[in-house]
Amino acid sequence: MPTQAWSMAPERSYVHIHPIPALPMATLTLEHVAKIFPGGIRAVDDLSLSVNSGELLTLVGPSGCGKTTTLRLIAGLESPSAGRVLFDDRDVTGVPPRRRNVAMVFQDHALFPHMSVRQNLSFGLKLRKTPREQIGSRVEEAARALTLDPLLDRRPGTLSGGQRQRVALGRAMVRNPSVLLLDEPLSNLDARLHDRLRYEIRRLHDTSGTTTVCVTHDQQDAMSLGDRVAVLRDGRLQQVADPATLYRQPANRFVAELIGRPAMNFITGQIETENGRLWFRVDDQTRLAVSPQKEPSLRNHVGRSVVLGVRPEHLAPVSAETPSTERLRAQVGAVEQLGADTHVHLRLPHHTLTARLPGGSAPSPGESLDLTVDPTDLLFFDPDTEETIR
Repeated sequence: MPTQAWSMAPERSYVHIHPIPALPMATLTLEHVAKIFPGGIRAVDDLSLSVNSGELLTLVGPSGCGKTTTLRLIAGLESPSAGRVLFDDRDVTGVPPRRRNVAMVFQDHALFPHMSVRQNLSFGLKLRKTPREQIGSRVEEAARALTLDPLLDRRPGTLSGGQRQRVALGRAMVRNPSVLLLDEPLSNLDARLHDRLRYEIRRLHDTSGTTTVCVTHDQQDAMSLGDRVAVLRDGRLQQVADPATLYRQPANRFVAELIGRPAMNFITGQIETENGRLWFRVDDQTRLAVSPQKEPSLRNHVGRSVVLGVRPEHLAPVSAETPSTERLRAQVGAVEQLGADTHVHLRLPHHTLTARLPGGSAPSPGESLDLTVDPTDLLFFDPDTEETIR
């Protein structure tokens, strides 16, 4: 029996809604897929990726990294220059979009302005010559799930941005797709509605169990929505992992900087040894202890430059017990008070840092601030390859 879904209508708080029928699920596999556009533009480069049946995978990366092109390759709207696309181990690379049982929600909603909400929801089913009674029941189910019942006879021009987005989601849901593709579904919404619909998408997925791939440039959306997150850069897959692993064990500097806000701090320094212990030399006055867990992987880097990474939330004001080997003294620059958090921008002799401190912590610009960091929270990167030193 399917679980019950919960939704949030913009006009009210949490609303108990009807369960959504379970939808067919498919596994999705991309095998060494590439897409090269005229002029030699390589939008997707040797991408191999698997999405489990019923999984919600998010694709995240900066603009131009190949996210939307990947969605279009899955949908069949683009043909790969190399590689294969498989649904349930069936090669669909040459199968046209209409025969893939894929539904795609576009960033701009793409609703028909002259049609009512009901007509927009049912349009795709009519094109597929679905029996009328099935069309009616599927539209009613989707409308209840997305709290669109009162809006069925209205046209898109009279709806808010969030309501239009829910209509676009409903139009995809009524088709009972094997794979649901979402292209930046939250990017055009204000902050309050953005967060509410993000929750709604996650809840709808948990209820329906449809295999889903969601593209976003927002790392917070990627982390909160995805069972796993795939990070793309210049068309190449950097890492795919669950959100916690991606945060704690990034594969390289690019992933480490992309995931987490404020972004990770980076300090270039040198690994040195003293009395059998390893240290990271920040400058002539400052060095930090290397944790015993990380010493084995760093011994080959003694006497060489490496890049240290430390997240802003791992920097904290020192206590009387803090050893000098775990202190960073910096000068306070700008201070951003954000309620629950305070972001403090700091200057070292040759680097700048950001510390994320509890709300109410408000050092004054220009004063000195001593910070500590747990050695186990430090990450190290090779300055040439940018790979994480493990």
